[in-house]
Amino acid sequence: MITSRALLLCAAVAMTMAAGPAPSPAPAPTPTPTAPVPAAASAAPADPAAAIDTAVFAPAAKGDALRDQLIKAEVLLDRAHFSPGVIDGRDGGNLQQALAAYQGARGLKPGPLDAQTWNALTTADKAPAMTRYVISPDDVIGPFLGKTPADMAEMAKLKHLGFDSPQQLLAERFHMDQALLASLNPGADFAKPGTAITVAAVGAPALGAQVASIEVDKTRQQVRAFDGAGKLVAVYPATVGSQERPAPSGDWAVRDVAPDPTYTFDPARLTFGKSKAKLTIAAGPNNPVGSTWIGLTKETYGIHGTPDPTLVGKRASHGCVRLTNWDARQLGLAVKKGAKVAFVGEETRAKTAA
Repeated sequence: MITSRALLLCAAVAMTMAAGPAPSPAPAPTPTPTAPVPAAASAAPADPAAAIDTAVFAPAAKGDALRDQLIKAEVLLDRAHFSPGVIDGRDGGNLQQALAAYQGARGLKPGPLDAQTWNALTTADKAPAMTRYVISPDDVIGPFLGKTPADMAEMAKLKHLGFDSPQQLLAERFHMDQALLASLNPGADFAKPGTAITVAAVGAPALGAQVASIEVDKTRQQVRAFDGAGKLVAVYPATVGSQERPAPSGDWAVRDVAPDPTYTFDPARLTFGKSKAKLTIAAGPNNPVGSTWIGLTKETYGIHGTPDPTLVGKRASHGCVRLTNWDARQLGLAVKKGAKVAFVGEETRAKTAA
């Protein structure tokens, strides 16, 4: 376990990154996708997994057909390491950025999802996009927070910043929006062991390649990872600084990587927030910097996770680089001290998230 001490300003906030005393639950082994089962001819409820797995590209698709098409595309992009962020079945900015990166890497016509891009995705990866997962006793053992406090002083009273609920744990494990997980499993009790649910068949947590250099694009709100030969191996949506509190510019390097970091809030370096006392917030997936910290040689700055994946790429940060917890974890496993980190472009977001 790596321990690093860093004053994470992210615009003047001091932060200590260290291996937490109570690490967050390790991701369960990825379930093996199962072949979709054709819907019965009777009036039985439709199988959401089958509908998504058998989805075909239709430019005029609407409603559930469009949602299923987008879910399938998001899962295939996720497995190809062109992360759309949270899988939500929506045609949002993170999906469009992932498509643009995929199209550029494959020499395809840039633009919204089209037949050419769909064919490239589905030809390269024919495995089902969805699978069934049976909730285990370990998934519901907790303890769960119910609701993570918004106030840092209240957070500091907790021994571990764990998940709010089994539903949040499962949604993060399968890179899904909680609302989508619920809609695909109507009436499911996510707190009951033995419950079988439909989830995204995401890939392995490890990238499968060593990252030698990272490019942080402040304009596109994106992080790109390259191997030693300069080949693009992964693309992640990101929240990168703001006009008010910009991220660094120029060339830096990875200084350290800390899984399950703690967060130390120091009002002596404060430019935002209400607390007047120095606070140390315990490790956990709902810690303000999520489950992974990648410290940079630019003092006080880093790349890290976030407790709310739905806000990645949509709200500004205090100067650092936010990824989803699963993307930050994957990058952290693939990068080592000394890897180059280049910041390019300019911030486009005017306001910083509180």
